[in-house]
Amino acid sequence: MQRIEDQVTQAIKEAVLVCYNATLEPSQIQLQKTRKEFSGALTLVVFPLTRISRKSPEQTATELGEWLKERLETVVGFNVVKGFLNLEISDRYWINFLNDLIASANYGFRPPGSRHQLMVEYSSPNTNKPLHLGHLRNNFLGFSVARILEAAGHEVVKVQIINDRGIHICKSMVAWLRFGNGETPAESGMKGDKLVGKYYVAFDQQYKKEIGELVASGYDEASAKNEAPIMKEARTMLLKWEERDAEVMELWRTMNGWVYEGFSATYAEMGVHFDKLYYESDTYLIGKEEVEKGVQKGVFQRRADGSVWVDLTADGLDEKLLLRADGTAVYITQDIGTAILRFREYPELAGQIYTVGNEQEYHFKVLFLILEKLGFSTSSNNFHLSYGMVELPEGKMKSREGTVVDADDLMAEMVLSAKEISEEQGKMDDLSEAEKAAMCKIIGYGALKYYLLKVDPKKKMMFDPKESIDFFGNTAPFIQFNYVRTLALLNKAREKGIEPSTNATHELSDGERGLLLKLHDFPKVVDEAASGYDPSQIANYTYELVKEFSSFYQVNPVLKDVDQATSRFRLALAQQTGKVVQRGMFLLGIEMPVRM
Repeated sequence: MQRIEDQVTQAIKEAVLVCYNATLEPSQIQLQKTRKEFSGALTLVVFPLTRISRKSPEQTATELGEWLKERLETVVGFNVVKGFLNLEISDRYWINFLNDLIASANYGFRPPGSRHQLMVEYSSPNTNKPLHLGHLRNNFLGFSVARILEAAGHEVVKVQIINDRGIHICKSMVAWLRFGNGETPAESGMKGDKLVGKYYVAFDQQYKKEIGELVASGYDEASAKNEAPIMKEARTMLLKWEERDAEVMELWRTMNGWVYEGFSATYAEMGVHFDKLYYESDTYLIGKEEVEKGVQKGVFQRRADGSVWVDLTADGLDEKLLLRADGTAVYITQDIGTAILRFREYPELAGQIYTVGNEQEYHFKVLFLILEKLGFSTSSNNFHLSYGMVELPEGKMKSREGTVVDADDLMAEMVLSAKEISEEQGKMDDLSEAEKAAMCKIIGYGALKYYLLKVDPKKKMMFDPKESIDFFGNTAPFIQFNYVRTLALLNKAREKGIEPSTNATHELSDGERGLLLKLHDFPKVVDEAASGYDPSQIANYTYELVKEFSSFYQVNPVLKDVDQATSRFRLALAQQTGKVVQRGMFLLGIEMPVRM
């Protein structure tokens, strides 16, 4: 069935051609949803058309409204409010739409692989510490964007680049050698990523102590930072790593292995996964090779000291170091290598989406421009999915000081909070212990994901665990509760022998019409969320849909005080609402309970 927006758009073009002898482009037709205080479903903004009609907005709207009502059977009425034409859509259209919705197995989702191949990078942690609250937003955001792009028809490759080399890795290694006494995850009972993170914090504590001692002995602070013995050890270890020293490499592999085991367990709890992993220890070498090729092509310049730079001043940016004078790589070197490797491995790749915090915006402008200068035309399609930092009431988190909110701990706390609230409200009285544990995870993890995704990614946000798990308001538990309500309705109806079905002669109530109109928006919302890489649009649409359903449910009896035909119709509407709610939450990576 042709969507009502498309029908009306085509009819308006015909009306303008007939009435005013002018041809309109679709972009000139501004259609929007009618505001709730006025009658109608769609509103045409008439002001831009008055230059063509040479009449007042009210007269133009009235003429177009009469033309549409006379010739388009789906338009059964209209009203004019200043320069706005509000169109009333027939019940028959909405009932036919509901029938199509029932018949559709994947309403709102385009056929898989019907559009471009895209790559979404997210997580990309350092291997010197466990994942924290910031990583949760990153992972949930990247994974959700990947699902939304797939729903919009794209073939998506989900990846991460693991930052497994550099001075920060050596800091944990040096501290473990100094203070670890051979401690292992198995012996300590700690997850591997937490054990390594413990020594990253220990390094910083010792470093500060040594700086203080040197300053007390007469060094200025800058010199003390440079001469602190533990920092000099870390620098020496980094050089040995670059030279592939056997002992250093063995320790590096061992400690990174501990971290990977820990990360894998955390990712499993998060419910995220990847199609391919890239490692900076591999891709930085490719980056160095590509930089040397760029020098030969004249894209980059080697200076007298041997360092390699790219001059981007003509493009409004700065000069950027790509290789140090000693030939060692800088951070952007590996990003160049990683991007080029990916384009080689996936020849059909139309673009890469990098889920990285907004403090790296300049970095990605530089990276994309460098790739373009190296001849990768598709780099213009690359996108930095820049997101704001997550803060707590206490302020910013600092990994090296051990003041971060650990991802594992936070997820466990969310599950515990869900258990406490559910028990208080008597929601789990008749469940087994296994069922209680499963439901608390679904509620707790859902609350966390939804809270972090309902905010526009570009915005900085404050995380409030208590607010996130509230069973009322714009939260996952509220959405989950109303979803379960649709299941309960259907179960109760089946017990009475009533099955959902539509009725061509059914006269819609305002609540039914409002709910159908909201369901009608879902495909458009998915496309817009995909275009903007913005899961918050899905989150807030799903919340608005659930609010519409809640309002409908309060004033439209489903199983009591109505005839069976009406009951069946409203059951069908509730059933399809539940399916769309579940589909929206799936795009956010949120599982739905079957009871609450």
